[in-house]
Amino acid sequence: MTKEWFELTKMTRGAPLTVERVRLVNSDIAIEGSFTLPPLANLSAEDQVFVMAFVRCHGSIKEMEEMFGISYPTVKNRINRIARQLEFVEIVKISPEEEVIGELERGEISAEEAIKRLSQ
Repeated sequence: MTKEWFELTKMTRGAPLTVERVRLVNSDIAIEGSFTLPPLANLSAEDQVFVMAFVRCHGSIKEMEEMFGISYPTVKNRINRIARQLEFVEIVKISPEEEVIGELERGEISAEEAIKRLSQ
């Protein structure tokens, strides 16, 4: 499987991919549709290996230097380059008042409960 993924990522040269058919291994069950790949799967095979090694090293740049035979700045530069390719979800904090209104809109609390909590 790894060899096929390496060949596929080499062939696509980083172009966006959409999977249209998924089959469960050891089964005749297949699902068709349009599935986008998770962000890590969009990295090149080499970058995926680098990320896996980084996780296995518990984020130790010193271990990465030894494993790949490269310098500290090279490890840092590669991590930064990979990080720029990954989009992160921005977490927006909402106020307690907005949370109460959201609960009311979703029907999780009554109007009376919302008024009570907002007037505190």
